[in-house]
Amino acid sequence: MKCLVAVVGPTAVGKSRLGMAIAKRFGGQVVNADSRQIYKYMDIGTAKPGGVERQEVRHHMLDIILPDQTYNLAAFQKEACRCIADIQGAGSLPVMVGGSGQYVWSVVEGWRIPEVAPDPVFREGLERRAGSEGVDSLYRELESIDPAAAARMSPHNLRRIIRALEIYQKTGMPPSSLREKRGLPYPVLIIGLTAAREHLYSLIDSRVERMMEAGLIQEVKGLLDMGYNSSLPSMSSLGYRQVADHLAGRMGLQEALQAIKYETHRFARNQYAWFRASDTRIQWFDAGDGTAAKALEVTRRFLETGGQA
Repeated sequence: MKCLVAVVGPTAVGKSRLGMAIAKRFGGQVVNADSRQIYKYMDIGTAKPGGVERQEVRHHMLDIILPDQTYNLAAFQKEACRCIADIQGAGSLPVMVGGSGQYVWSVVEGWRIPEVAPDPVFREGLERRAGSEGVDSLYRELESIDPAAAARMSPHNLRRIIRALEIYQKTGMPPSSLREKRGLPYPVLIIGLTAAREHLYSLIDSRVERMMEAGLIQEVKGLLDMGYNSSLPSMSSLGYRQVADHLAGRMGLQEALQAIKYETHRFARNQYAWFRASDTRIQWFDAGDGTAAKALEVTRRFLETGGQA
């Protein structure tokens, strides 16, 4: 049976571990749906699966571009769908794992993404506006044009706000109205991991501490030494921006650590705008003991019943 299993939810909740468990149990391969794990050399701060995990289970869509290269949603969707088709063609189970809502839903819902080429001049103008007026000014403009699109993104994500305004400028249509959802020609099981807010914050804080102990500062320094400027979109990722500020003397170490935790808390809250508890397509499980066994049982039933979880 051709099908797809997707494991979604907020950061640090255990998606990668569960995705690995499902892939190992049912002979699957993992397709990454994290918008930061696509970058080479950015391993610790993105919580990228390591060598052991990749030896045990084949992973796709990791380390596919350099930190100074551009990448967009349409490119991800096309490549991820190709990987899924190849895995299915080999008789294996594709397990898509990640918390980047646009990436996940573009595949699961079969979005027809507007083909609007980037306009460097238009983008530079908006970047200058953001510098002088603040990102909030652009976000409010997007809210007035397309409230639905604005509601699905962080008001601090300058890159995505600019892209939405760019699509509107080129087409005259709200970006959210241009996405036709074609669906997929095979069953999809969506497993969601969640946690109570304070527990989730604790999981995030523990992960950030482990990242620092594992050498996040050295990783960021190495990227800067290779010539990857801290102003790059890739370097705006959680952890990288704050550590770069620390290395530049703009922020103390403890201040940077607390900023990473705080910003990751906020990011996790924003992820729930994409993965809602009320979404009946998602089978939710609380992260904790026994979760893996329950999710594996749901996956087994889904596979044995031809897509009925």
